Amino acid sequence: MACWVRADMIPTVARQMIREYIYAYAAISPQTGDCYSMISPYCNTEAMNEFLHQLCSHYPNYRIIMVLDKAGWHISNSLKLEPNIQLMHLAPYSPELNPVELLWREMRRKYFHNNIFDTLEEVEKALETALRECHQNKTAIKQLAKGFVNN
Repeated sequence: MACWVRADMIPTVARQMIREYIYAYAAISPQTGDCYSMISPYCNTEAMNEFLHQLCSHYPNYRIIMVLDKAGWHISNSLKLEPNIQLMHLAPYSPELNPVELLWREMRRKYFHNNIFDTLEEVEKALETALRECHQNKTAIKQLAKGFVNN
């Protein structure tokens, strides 16, 4: 990390050192601006199955084509696909082709950049706030993912 200071000063920079984790699963629709998400203490096939189940229950009348990378929990043999969902896996090292990656980038920039959290609960609260605002602002989701819509 670098910063500019006077020659007679020694800079102090806070650093996040906690090794606790929380995970967010999300799907967005570039066409409608819908955003659906789930926060989980786990990042595994079981949590992915729960996310897919909840997503499909929330949108039972939609045919969902979900773009994903090939993370282990995205390609597991134990993954339970719902009837109205189809997975489309990306080529390796191509996250820019996944519209939800734009959501993660924006959330990191707006809600997490240069923030130090004292507890995992504070991280979760910031994540909940970020996701809630995404859910409520369909126009922002459409604008964010505008390059993925074929007019």
